[in-house]
Amino acid sequence: MGVPSLKTKLDAPAEDIRYFCFMESERQRKIGALLQRDLADILQKAAKDSGVSGLLISVTGVAVTVDLMIAKVYLSFFPEEKGKELFEGIQSNAPLIRHELANRTRNQMRRVPELLFFKDETAKKAEAIERSLKGEENPIEDRSLLDRRQKK
Repeated sequence: MGVPSLKTKLDAPAEDIRYFCFMESERQRKIGALLQRDLADILQKAAKDSGVSGLLISVTGVAVTVDLMIAKVYLSFFPEEKGKELFEGIQSNAPLIRHELANRTRNQMRRVPELLFFKDETAKKAEAIERSLKGEENPIEDRSLLDRRQKK
């Protein structure tokens, strides 16, 4: 028997699908932690060298595929207003960041995964939940807040 095709669920060829397992192996966790630490150093150094001040960049997580070919990198910025253009710059310079990462990890990893960058919105969501719990924005009393949240 072969591997079941995922094409019925996703409109993409089965050979192009690389999935992220919810149950990470020990190796995936170790590589994710290594990439997270080194990426944080690379991004902080690049921001400092380019003259960006008053901005905190943190790598909140790295998820690696089972085949170790792709890594999803989650970034958060504080303050967020300055982070938008920096995030676009990071995405456009992903090959250079991957090259620098390869130089740093050449004795630990044979091949550096392709990097996909995403904004981590958990802090913003937690703040919205906190406001709702405190009663500052109560969707039960004010229905317009409920409609706004359902559209997102």
